[in-house]
Amino acid sequence: MYAFTIPRGSFVAAVSLLIALPSLAAEPASSAAPAPVVREQVHGHFEVKLKPLGDAVSSQGVTLGRMSLDKHFHGALEARGEGEMLTALTSNKGSAGYVAMERVSGSLQGRQGSFVLQHSGSMQAGAQSLTIEVVPDSASGDLVGLRGSMRITVRDGQHLYDFDYTLPVR
Repeated sequence: MYAFTIPRGSFVAAVSLLIALPSLAAEPASSAAPAPVVREQVHGHFEVKLKPLGDAVSSQGVTLGRMSLDKHFHGALEARGEGEMLTALTSNKGSAGYVAMERVSGSLQGRQGSFVLQHSGSMQAGAQSLTIEVVPDSASGDLVGLRGSMRITVRDGQHLYDFDYTLPVR
């Protein structure tokens, strides 16, 4: 915890500054119309290889682990995903959680570049909740400006993705 002293008579000025800080950090308003974007939903499949990174640690009914991700996406997204995952497995069968960061490099409907996906998943008694979002401003190349979210399903042992995204019009 940090402590600091505000000179007497400066309290109102300090509070005013704290209230103004969020608006000072905001980008200046522009009279220009927003850039047009393409909204798409694409589908495909992928293969994934998970490899433990070090030994998992168990304590008080929870096992924490770290894994590398190696994915190959096919379909409208032809790309390789590489990243790391942190996992927590509980002693209750079907209850766990994970977070991951994954850099995806390749082609999205013919546009070359890379972007980062942020994963957050949990499972309680087998009921799953998963959020996968493009990290804002993480895209490069022809994918600069990419925003979106991905859903993953596993059907008959095959990993499938649905990717909803927007990209600035070229």
